[in-house]
Amino acid sequence: MALLELSGLAVTYGAIRALRGIDVEVAQGEIVTLLGANGAGKTTTLRTISGLLRPAGGTVSFAGEVITGLAPHRIVGLGISHTPEGRRIFPRMTVEENLEMGAYLRRGSISTELDQVFSLFPVLSQRRRQAGGTLSGGEQQMLAIGRALMSRPRLLLLDEPSMGLAPLIVRQIFSILSDIRAAGTSLLLVEQNAAQALAVADRGYVLETGEIVMSGTASTLLGDDRVRAAYLGETPSAGV
Repeated sequence: MALLELSGLAVTYGAIRALRGIDVEVAQGEIVTLLGANGAGKTTTLRTISGLLRPAGGTVSFAGEVITGLAPHRIVGLGISHTPEGRRIFPRMTVEENLEMGAYLRRGSISTELDQVFSLFPVLSQRRRQAGGTLSGGEQQMLAIGRALMSRPRLLLLDEPSMGLAPLIVRQIFSILSDIRAAGTSLLLVEQNAAQALAVADRGYVLETGEIVMSGTASTLLGDDRVRAAYLGETPSAGV
């Protein structure tokens, strides 16, 4: 049984069909990536899973339970956390206060969760009393991911974690995504940097204008001439 299953998921913005009946699965322990150009429907997919958008059709199921249309806080409580595009940290709060906000549904001590986040991102421990808005872009991205992990999710939704970051920081963050998976959290990753996404993912889906046009293992997609031409900037092989 899939941990997450989208079945015939459709989303509209007025007359615009943003998602056209897509099917996506994420198994326990997997990293799955959604690839596609701007406007393909990737962010819409994540926002619908996390309850920020209501679908026009289809279902979202998590751990065998249909969660379509549930309020976002209930979906977090079930074990799904969302790191949005643009990070959206609280700039005037300290690093530690930002992390505490990620644990707002938890009861009792959150020291274990804080220790786990600081273990993944040691720089956040060094900056724990510093205002979030004074961090570098990479540190803010680490804080956004750490905040999402504070609820101890079974599934982490990540929207464009590499946006605006230097290549060295991008490599560091993607290495940590593997550590997060190793600790027991599955990931659904939206990422413009297709090479980085496919390097860390087990499987992927390609979205075009709200439809899935291709899916497969990461190695299959990396070896596909259409993917390489569209998302890796390579010239297709002769005869294709």
